[in-house]
Amino acid sequence: MAEKAEEEKAPSTSENLTCPLCLDIFDEATILTSCGHSFCRKCLKNYDLSHQDLDHMICPLCRKITKLSANRVDDFLTNVTVNGLVDNYHAKCGGMNALLEMRPKCTACKFHQDAVSFCRTCNNYMCTNCDFGHKHLTSFFEGHEIVSLQDIIDGKVSIGHLSEKCCIHKQENRDMFCEDCKVHVCLKCVIVGHQHHNIKNQTDFEQELRLKVNDLVQRCAAKKIELEKNIQNVEVQRQEVYTAVQKLLDDVSQAYSIKAKELEENNRNLIEQINVVKQSFDDDLNVLKSNDRQRIKSIYSSITLVSNDRLGRLETDSLSAHTLLCDELDAMLKEATDYTSAAAITKKAQEKRFKPADDTHLELGRISESDPKLKVIQCVHVRGRISNMTPYSVNSVAIIYCSPECGIDIIDSAGKKEKYANIPSNMQCNDRVFQHDRSSCGIAQAWLVQGRTDEVTFSSYGSRKSTLDVKDNIIIIVNRSPSDEILIDHQNKIVDIIDPTGSTPEHTVSTKHNVTRQVSATRSGLIVTSSCNTNPSVVTVYDRDGNAGKSLRAPDGVHLYAAVDEQDRVYVASVDVPNGNVVIRLYDLDGLNLKERVQFNVLNMILGHQWCYLVSLSPDMLAFACHKNVYFIKVSR
Repeated sequence: MAEKAEEEKAPSTSENLTCPLCLDIFDEATILTSCGHSFCRKCLKNYDLSHQDLDHMICPLCRKITKLSANRVDDFLTNVTVNGLVDNYHAKCGGMNALLEMRPKCTACKFHQDAVSFCRTCNNYMCTNCDFGHKHLTSFFEGHEIVSLQDIIDGKVSIGHLSEKCCIHKQENRDMFCEDCKVHVCLKCVIVGHQHHNIKNQTDFEQELRLKVNDLVQRCAAKKIELEKNIQNVEVQRQEVYTAVQKLLDDVSQAYSIKAKELEENNRNLIEQINVVKQSFDDDLNVLKSNDRQRIKSIYSSITLVSNDRLGRLETDSLSAHTLLCDELDAMLKEATDYTSAAAITKKAQEKRFKPADDTHLELGRISESDPKLKVIQCVHVRGRISNMTPYSVNSVAIIYCSPECGIDIIDSAGKKEKYANIPSNMQCNDRVFQHDRSSCGIAQAWLVQGRTDEVTFSSYGSRKSTLDVKDNIIIIVNRSPSDEILIDHQNKIVDIIDPTGSTPEHTVSTKHNVTRQVSATRSGLIVTSSCNTNPSVVTVYDRDGNAGKSLRAPDGVHLYAAVDEQDRVYVASVDVPNGNVVIRLYDLDGLNLKERVQFNVLNMILGHQWCYLVSLSPDMLAFACHKNVYFIKVSR
């Protein structure tokens, strides 16, 4: 009885051991945890290959979602129960091809004997008795199509899909397919629950599915060819990419070689400078050492001459000489020993600094003295908004005011203010610059008539000497060169240079920027222009022929103002109005280019306006103005 029960539990066919994807006996049955359906592990891996962009797997049967871990299908659990049944099935039926080798049971009668044939009309396997009845009871089975089971096993004929019984209506075959619900149903199911659905009979469904599969096979083959061609194209493009990247590498390598040579030269120059500094300090220390040795030698030479053991043998004159020698020796001994000079040299050496270059310069840096400093020594609040500021003396500036205040004030670094006279009452002075020798009262000034610049005049000793007509300008700025030439900035792309008498135009320099708003000059005749509060703000050096060097360019929102000192060094103020700070840098001229020498400490100022002014009064004094404040700045390096 136990053996019979066990046989009843064992599957008589492989229906329950077939993978829904490959339709073959399970090979390592693997379970989807979300729904419990099982598939071959290799089938799930193949299925997952076409969904690599998802972090989950959709069950091919019920469409439920199972989350995937890092190892994807490899982390799914195996279905131990199904795999055990598969092992039993293989042991009983003998091998993976047992489905074809085993003889199905008769489904036409209740005895379930081994089948010998299949009736296509009844859709049943038949045992010997049923086969005999089908063939001889012609009144019942006439016209039925019967095929031999051996022909089926040998693959000579195909019986197609066998209808299954409906799980709800036990006597009905599930020989219809609901397109809407994607399930097989029987006729009664259609009437009860699928009345308005798209229903197909099993034959049509299988034919359409077969056609669809054939179409997919053909399209897969075509897509494979297309993708293989594209893979070849990708490899061609890869070579193009490699060529382009190699060109980038070559360009970078070439640029690096050039820059590396410049850096090596800068490094070599720095080392040479350091060696010169070292030798200089070494020489100074050697001088101190030599001086002390010379004093020792002089002292001992003198003491030898005046020793006591010789005094008894000296005559009167010799005694007088020895007295003088004693006095000289006494004076030498009274001389203070120089304990400070060597320490002072050491301090100078310690004050030497290496200042790294900023990100905008291709160099390592430079050797300087102790950290340079700027100090605001005076802040003067003026009576109106400033139109311009020009040097007046080594410690004072002339402030020209905008309308309605008008007029000019002279302000010095001590904070003293006084009004400047000699301004015609019927005209407003828009700008003015004083020549070096103020005793001659040489002045260039722009006059405003009805809000427009009417003329630039040059006067000496209070009398007008010459006039230039500039009626096309709304506003202009005048300045002077170290040789007292008059510089006229038209607030556009033109700078005029007039001779010191104000009567003869000498040069017109065309600048490359849309707006040049401040201009100054060097002793060598170069022109330094500032675009001030334009964006981007730049400072550029020109020669008299209009040739330009590389411009200094400020970040957006920062404005540059330049001033030239009497040693042809260029100070540039970087003004950050929103943050209320000013950074001043000192540059040396390298041809038409500016080479940074010193970056001073940040100055916190009350700005309040985007238009500013910077002038150099002396090598150690600057003046900076913005809105209604003038700052006198002490320079220490």
